[in-house]
Amino acid sequence: MIQLYTWLTPNGRKISLMLEETGLSYEAIPVNIGRGKQHAAEFLRINPNGKVPVIVDADGPDGQAITIFESTAILLYLAQKSGKFLPASSDEYWRTLQWLVFQSANLGPMLGQAQHFFHYTGREHKYATERYTTEARRLYTVLEQQLSRTTYLGGDNYTIADIATWPWIRPSKIQGITISEYPYLHAWRNRIEKRPAMIRERKVLAEYRQDQTSSAQNTLSAEARKHLFGRED
Repeated sequence: MIQLYTWLTPNGRKISLMLEETGLSYEAIPVNIGRGKQHAAEFLRINPNGKVPVIVDADGPDGQAITIFESTAILLYLAQKSGKFLPASSDEYWRTLQWLVFQSANLGPMLGQAQHFFHYTGREHKYATERYTTEARRLYTVLEQQLSRTTYLGGDNYTIADIATWPWIRPSKIQGITISEYPYLHAWRNRIEKRPAMIRERKVLAEYRQDQTSSAQNTLSAEARKHLFGRED
């Protein structure tokens, strides 16, 4: 049994989606980052960086328990464990890996900043808002161009590159992006959201969805802003 310490964040959701896709047995353990649970001593023992997600696999390599943090590392581990969503052939493998790294090195960090300044700060920081929304549009264009040529990011097959990228494209509106302006990317997002595993993933931590709704509506409490952004206003 895999224990998944997570929350309803893009990086958290990529792991719950991967687990639903692979069929590996797991338990989702909520870490409410809006209430500072990621800073608790017991959580820092499994991830000293104080971030979700983290997995603890009691049946790791050679039958020994293993703890892994950082969502990209977790996806690679789960792909190897399950034998799914990471092509074996050299060409497809490296195409998948490059888009996986593109997500972790470019898409996640930049869209996270776009979302922060466009949605959470009331756009009071004009330079930062313009800087990151402009970069967001550039990155969306990179994905759009790729998906105009291929069904999925790495080619014909759905892989961990798609699983990693989908949760960051899902909240496009609060990143200052109109997804309909990127028709190939929009169609790709819709294909993923119709998958049976995606339907199951929506039930993960379902009882905490109100917190996610508050975040999407920018009605975060002062406590949540303190824990998430280091400031209450």
